[in-house]
Amino acid sequence: MYTLESRVRYSECNETGTLSLVSAMNYLQDCSSFHSESIGRGFDVLAHEGLAWVLAAWQIEITRLPRFGEKITVGTWAYDLSGLSASRCFVIRDHTGASVLRAESTWYMIDTVAGKVTRIPQSEQAYLDGTPRLAMPPMPKRISLKGSAQSAPHILVTQQHLDTNRHVNNAQYVMMALDALGETGQTCCGLHRIIVQYRRQAHLDDSITPRIFRDEAGISVSLDDTAGKAYAIVRLEDK
Repeated sequence: MYTLESRVRYSECNETGTLSLVSAMNYLQDCSSFHSESIGRGFDVLAHEGLAWVLAAWQIEITRLPRFGEKITVGTWAYDLSGLSASRCFVIRDHTGASVLRAESTWYMIDTVAGKVTRIPQSEQAYLDGTPRLAMPPMPKRISLKGSAQSAPHILVTQQHLDTNRHVNNAQYVMMALDALGETGQTCCGLHRIIVQYRRQAHLDDSITPRIFRDEAGISVSLDDTAGKAYAIVRLEDK
C-alpha cells in the first residue's frame, strides 16, 4: 500500500468546517498519482509511451469526513490488473488509525495515439503488492435511472473544471451533481455512499445538463450533453 500523510487544510473544508467531498476525492486522486510516480510509472513516463490511465468508475463509502486541522493518512493499492481493466482501492484514516472513508475504483488504459482502450502492459504489474480488495459491496456495472427526471440549470465547462488532460476532472462531476441538487432545492442528508460512472469526456465550452432522478434508496444525477447522452452519472445514497 502506498500512503500519503496530510492534515485537513482550511481551503479543503466546506461550510461546516469538515473536509469537503470533492476535496476528499482529490486526495484519492492525488494519492494514486503519487503512487504511480513512486514506482516510475508517472504521467511523463506514460506520455512518452503513448499511454494514459482513465478512471471508469468508483464507489466511495463515508463513515465521516475529517474536520479542519485533523491529521489524516490516505492509502491506495491496486489489487487486480488483468486484460483491459485495473482495480484500485483507497482508504482515508484519522490519527487513531480508524477508517473514515473507503473507496474502490476501476480504470482503463488508453492508447493516446490510437485514442482507444488498450490491454494493460506487463510494466504495470509493478503496482501489485499482494494487498487484497477491501470488503465492500461489488462495484455496480450500471447505475439505473428510475422514474421521471427533474432538470437543473445548464453548466458551461470552463477552465476551472479541467485537469492536465484538458477534460473535466473526475471530482468536478460530483461537484456538479451536488450543485444541481442545491439549484433545485434538494438535499441528500447523511451521505454514506457515492457511485460515479464515467461515460465520456467533457471538454472546455461543452454544455452539461444535470437530470435528477430520486428513488427510495437515493438520488442519481445524469450529467448529459446537448443530445441527452451522459458524460457521467453520479449516485448518492444516504445512511
